[in-house]
Amino acid sequence: MSFIPKRLALFLVAALMLPILAACGDDEKQEVTIGWIPWDEDVAVTFLWANLLEEEGYDVNLELLDAGQVFLGLSRGDIDVYLDTWLPGTHAEYWDQFGAELEDLGVWYDNALLAYAVPDYVDVQTIPELNDNVDLFGGQIIGIEPGAGMMGIAMNRLNPGYGLDANYELVESSTPAMLAELERAVGSQDPIVVTMWQPHWAYDAYNLRNLEDPENLWGDPEQIHVTGRKGFTEDFPELAEWFGNFRMDDDALFSLEALVVAADDGDEPAAVEQWLEDDANRELAESWITD
Repeated sequence: MSFIPKRLALFLVAALMLPILAACGDDEKQEVTIGWIPWDEDVAVTFLWANLLEEEGYDVNLELLDAGQVFLGLSRGDIDVYLDTWLPGTHAEYWDQFGAELEDLGVWYDNALLAYAVPDYVDVQTIPELNDNVDLFGGQIIGIEPGAGMMGIAMNRLNPGYGLDANYELVESSTPAMLAELERAVGSQDPIVVTMWQPHWAYDAYNLRNLEDPENLWGDPEQIHVTGRKGFTEDFPELAEWFGNFRMDDDALFSLEALVVAADDGDEPAAVEQWLEDDANRELAESWITD
């Protein structure tokens, strides 16, 4: 008679413990989805944060999309966070459309620039001068993804403002394709003009020079924000604090970019690990993550 109650008691204790253990397991492996685009600063910091969050016990999912899809995903709650929102200019269209469903989690870089850029061996200094050198560049400006905010600014404001739309085709491609074309041109010392943005490692790698924008049609320097979906801070209060602490200067960012961009597809986590082996870089990263 004593065996059955004891067995029943053990079963009840186990049953009561299961939800508690499951809850603890969920806390230890809380899932977070990061949306990212193939802009090199975003690639670098996305894989860096994936590493840091996984070290802290989070289960990280990375979704590679174009900018419009990232903001749509954030607004629908399919994506939790995005690390490369350029405001007030580049991503203004998306912010105006989806801002009510987003949370601004903080600024991590505050001197971001858009530009048309040329290698330093090209003797053109300003954007208006492009109209006098159409044949030199074959009537083409090499662009990136059509969904990128800077492509909209170039097509709708910059090119009409300088009369470039009558003389040039703004070639829609992708960031990797643009960089490949840039590398080919520099290797042959051919003239080329590309859409470019700072921060970017290509300025150092290819000795690029921004064409002067006398009418300031690209706009003033921008800030790069971390953006969460609506309810992010409530669901991830710890992460919201960490992202609020996040800051990088050019030296730290370019050193990270150089390693991550040089890595083969799939080897980005190893490049981040290499960057974190430097004591100063590890100290910087740990300064963002507070108890």
